[in-house]
Amino acid sequence: MPFSFRAVPSMLAEWGGARRLGAILADWRPERNLLLVTDAGLHRAGVLEPAKRSLDQSGFRVTVFDAVVADPPESVLMACVDAARAAGCDLVVGLGGGSSMDVAKLAAVMIGSSQPLAEMYGIDKVVGHRVPLAQVPTTAGTGSEATNITILTTGETTKMGVVSAQLYADLVLLDAELTVGLPPLHTAATGIDAMVHAIEAYTSRHRKNPLSDALAREALRLLSGNLADACRDGQARRPREAMLLGANLAGQAFANAPVAAVHALAYPLGGHFHIPHGLSNALMLGPVLAFNMQAAAPLYAELHDVVGGASRGDVAERAQGFVDAMEALMNASGAPRRLRDAGIGEESLPMLAADAMKQTRLLANNPVEVTEADALRLYRQAF
Repeated sequence: MPFSFRAVPSMLAEWGGARRLGAILADWRPERNLLLVTDAGLHRAGVLEPAKRSLDQSGFRVTVFDAVVADPPESVLMACVDAARAAGCDLVVGLGGGSSMDVAKLAAVMIGSSQPLAEMYGIDKVVGHRVPLAQVPTTAGTGSEATNITILTTGETTKMGVVSAQLYADLVLLDAELTVGLPPLHTAATGIDAMVHAIEAYTSRHRKNPLSDALAREALRLLSGNLADACRDGQARRPREAMLLGANLAGQAFANAPVAAVHALAYPLGGHFHIPHGLSNALMLGPVLAFNMQAAAPLYAELHDVVGGASRGDVAERAQGFVDAMEALMNASGAPRRLRDAGIGEESLPMLAADAMKQTRLLANNPVEVTEADALRLYRQAF
């Protein structure tokens, strides 16, 4: 069967690598006028300081843009682009969570482009080139450093995506030391987000292929086997490294075999109630896994073996075992498990279902068709 696969061309996994970021980038590119895209919390906490010192020592002129927020609106991206153009930046580094890396991608495209942002939304709508781009994740969740996707908030509650080859970074640095000390709830939510990426890539209706499958399986093995330890001990090196690599592999998988209904139903939760993306995925994963069982059972059975389940039993038994294992893992993570626990009222569910149906790009990838009535039923199950 013919298939295509694309990925970031260069990746370095190194504990403490951010402490020598300047040397890494100086060996990689000649540009020295660098835009560092991050958020104010990381900046205030001093997380950037070792990387900034290294960049200074290597002769980089650094402009820090730290106004990125969760679910970034278009206005934040445009402010970032304005700052970069004013400083004459010719190299972009995203250092932070998924939102910072998403903004970094489009900023790198728009610095030297006259194409309006409105024309970029959708698949393969970006024209032209971008300045060099490196990504340094500080959470083990979104996999944004490995993907060609940026999600922006485009109105009060709506989100839209830009999907284009130009959004793949040139270089990714995986430094798990940057993830040390993340609170247990944040570790759990981002880790579950990454597992959702792996599961949905493995069961995606479109563009699923042997390479994305291999990455998704290994990602799920790493993530499921280390999430509890990472939540239990925020300082432990080995679980942190495994989680960060797992999130990256899941990102590579779903960049090629796109995510589906879990994400489609999660986005309205973030848009209307500002629930963090990883947590919104965790809230919807159980109901969607059960809903998709009718088509995805053979694939679930294969994933059951990956997460350490006994390989005995028929397909139906192993598939159900996988769904049960994911539920147990999420229960043990300490993340909220019901919509009502996250402050969502039952009266909001029809509105959420109607909004989820706008995510046609994602719903098309689901192994089972999702109607608005199905979406409402899934939200009620999650409530």
